Amino acid sequence: MLRRVVPLKQLGRELSVPERIGGFGVLAAVAATAWPAVTSRTGLGLPCPLRTLTGIPCPACGLTTAAIALVHGDLHTACAANPAILLLAVPALAVGPLIALRATALIRPPQPWPVARRRLTGWFALLLAFASWLYQLHRLDIS
Repeated sequence: MLRRVVPLKQLGRELSVPERIGGFGVLAAVAATAWPAVTSRTGLGLPCPLRTLTGIPCPACGLTTAAIALVHGDLHTACAANPAILLLAVPALAVGPLIALRATALIRPPQPWPVARRRLTGWFALLLAFASWLYQLHRLDIS
């Protein structure tokens, strides 16, 4: 049975939450691939503003290091820098096939999440950020 291909015009629809997270992960992977070349040529770095001003790391501290290590295949270093990188890597690997399957109508388009599910997802993200922050405080031995 042949499936109808979704016109490109309809692909401009709003992306689902997994597609958005995966898309951000893909962009992070592209940036992590290019970033070492930029820093080696220019000498510019990207310090964490919170850590620079206060000495306290933010929940995202180490994500640049983790992303660079992950795109180079060093899972141990990536997880040591910030294990939250895996929460971007898994959806980043899935987003391409997911969008392709939706574009070819092999799976249905995403349905909007109910308000309660979005709120729960927001609280879960906040909890993950807090856990990441505690990990960074422990990793950097800040008490």
